[in-house]
Amino acid sequence: MVKGDTQNASHPLLVQNWRASGMTVPMCTSRPGWKTMSLSKPKYKNKLFNVDINLIDILEIDAEKQTVHVEPLVTMGQLTATLDPLGWTIPIVPELDDLTVGGLIMGTGVESTSHKYGLFQHICVSYELVLADGSLVTCSKESDPDLFYAVPWSYGTLGFLTAAVIRIIPAQKYVKLNYHPVYSLDDAVKVFEEESLKKDKNHFVEGLMFSADQAVIMTGDMSSTCEPGKLNEIGKWYKPWFFTHVRTFLEEGPGYEYIPLRQYYHRHTRSLFWEVENIIPFGNNVIFRYLLGWMMPPKVSLLKVTETKAITNLYEKYHIIQDLLVPVKSMKQSILTFHDEVQVYPVWLCPFNLPNDPGMVHPADDDEELYVDIGVYGVPKVLKGELYDAVNTTRLIENFVAKVKGFQMLYADSYRTKEEFHQMFNHALYDKMRDRLDCKKAFPEVYDKVNKHARSH
Repeated sequence: MVKGDTQNASHPLLVQNWRASGMTVPMCTSRPGWKTMSLSKPKYKNKLFNVDINLIDILEIDAEKQTVHVEPLVTMGQLTATLDPLGWTIPIVPELDDLTVGGLIMGTGVESTSHKYGLFQHICVSYELVLADGSLVTCSKESDPDLFYAVPWSYGTLGFLTAAVIRIIPAQKYVKLNYHPVYSLDDAVKVFEEESLKKDKNHFVEGLMFSADQAVIMTGDMSSTCEPGKLNEIGKWYKPWFFTHVRTFLEEGPGYEYIPLRQYYHRHTRSLFWEVENIIPFGNNVIFRYLLGWMMPPKVSLLKVTETKAITNLYEKYHIIQDLLVPVKSMKQSILTFHDEVQVYPVWLCPFNLPNDPGMVHPADDDEELYVDIGVYGVPKVLKGELYDAVNTTRLIENFVAKVKGFQMLYADSYRTKEEFHQMFNHALYDKMRDRLDCKKAFPEVYDKVNKHARSH
């Protein structure tokens, strides 16, 4: 058992100043918008009572219980750097280094192990929160299931998250990663779904679509050993960006290699998936990689804090970043819809199991169901002679996702009306908890934090 310092004795003081102020406006954290991984810089914080929550520590690793106790601003990079040398990992490690535990719980997170373990919320054992009345509570499935299931996707509108206990599992040194190139959309869907259902065989499943009819589906498992000549340390500064490496298998055919586990977890970090290609077009050049690759990637926070008004406007008008969560049975139709509307490639494919738990998101059917996260990040093509229309195109995509009983990740721009938002996300338990915890004065509703208008005004 490894323990760190804890500050929870002072946590109830977090809302003391707000209560003393007369509680005239709702609260939110004071963390600046430029520090978040979302490309937007939320303006709603300017109108709310800001509370400073600078909780950045890993508090305890309990090998006997197989759990890790962490504060909300612990990052994925920080967590893997701590757990990996000890032979442990959390079951789901969303791949960008700077993603935080708090953001992944209050929002959501998905990774290439999610076909086995679900969303990030499904590997959490308990949450510690400070509520509107200043009380410090801990909730789990057993102690307070209503609050426990209401916290994910609530975006800090039920209380301030101050800690979480997360499951850990034994880790091995490498990932043996298999690359399966496919050359039609039907084959891509077929192979992706088949491999996602092989939970005992495939610990990792992921796909990259490079066009509407070309993709590479990747499957893998952890390994304690590595075959001679098969090690690829993709995390080294001079290595090609991971997505460009994956694309080579379209020409080379099927293959496999071994990747150090932590480098695999953060395989998309150096190129921010493929967004760095738009920011530094020469960033994958071999000379640049060898001389300056150690500087990659630029921090999203740095990009945001140095962003000019003109660049902000360009991003908002001519750039799309969306993660659309749809049933795998609607995968082909979804990819074709996104192809018709934006033609952004590569497209990220990540399967996840969605159990029928209480809370904001439920499977289309009553039982648990296999979903796929379709990640669309980049600059849309000029289609039919018309420039990309961010509002109308995003609304069209949102309506399609809602029609197939899917969801959109809320870190991205949402143009849904409040009524449409409630149709996509089940608010029954959330509203019940808002009433029980007397949140209406204390915290805004989720919609009032995540819709495009709130983030830009």
